[in-house]
Amino acid sequence: MKLKVLLSLLFIFSIVSVFIGVKDISLFSLNNEDLELLFITRIPRIIAIIITGMSLGICGLIMQQITQNKFVSPTTAGTMDCARFGILISLVFFNTYSFLFQTLIACIFTMLGSIVFIQILRKIKFKDSIFIPLVGLMFGGIINSLTTFFAYSLNYIQNIQGWLQGSFANVMQGNYELIYISLPMLVVAYIFANKITIVGMGKEVCINLGISYNFVLGLGLFIVSIITSVIVLTVGVIPFLGLIIPNIISIYKGDNLKRNLSYIALSGALFLLICDIFARIIIFPFEMPISIVAGVFGSLIFIWILLKRKNG
Repeated sequence: MKLKVLLSLLFIFSIVSVFIGVKDISLFSLNNEDLELLFITRIPRIIAIIITGMSLGICGLIMQQITQNKFVSPTTAGTMDCARFGILISLVFFNTYSFLFQTLIACIFTMLGSIVFIQILRKIKFKDSIFIPLVGLMFGGIINSLTTFFAYSLNYIQNIQGWLQGSFANVMQGNYELIYISLPMLVVAYIFANKITIVGMGKEVCINLGISYNFVLGLGLFIVSIITSVIVLTVGVIPFLGLIIPNIISIYKGDNLKRNLSYIALSGALFLLICDIFARIIIFPFEMPISIVAGVFGSLIFIWILLKRKNG
């Protein structure tokens, strides 16, 4: 699929998304109330969906390159679980500080969790393609259990459940702008795309080509940690996107990170936008959390990817 087709589909579904909601909006008879609704909720929601889809797709690709495994993503590496744990710590111990400082604390814990996961992988000799994400899921499960335990003990369990269910229902002007932090991280990912691709070939290849393996590895983890923390803080946990989108593009476009970035970004945004539309129309006028819809669609696509790679 060409970039022009992806851009056209993204534009069409964005227009459709604008007019889906409890209150009907007519393009040909917009009044002041309709315009206010558009600029306060509908347009910010679309922007948040597009940025989130682009960011999670690219985060998944970076994680897969760093770990040299196609089934690793922020969801299967414990990255999102570490982000939730960091958010809990920031709320408990730094609740009097600014929101940006709390975000920084969450990012630090996410970064530390990613480093721990990478260190675990270095200690594992049996690096089967399925075994590594299972290790990540177990690591994430441990972090998630610790988070739930402390949340129950400190009466923060409702907050934790809110972060678990990813949703764009509360996105509106004034409470979603934190997600714009993801954009410069995507630019950095594009600039260092070729070097991250080389890191995916192994440490020895990096040394032979004169590239600092540890620096690029740390940079990749930093990008993933910042983006994941910001997204979990803004809209919650969204499963599978970072896993399936890079794999689909890889099947048809190969493994060149820089060449695939645009396809992955647009495909991730398009996938999430379609999921959001379904989340709003399935039980209209109520809204289902997008994490449920993304989980259902994502799991079906993941099964297809497994069968596709097996047959390949």
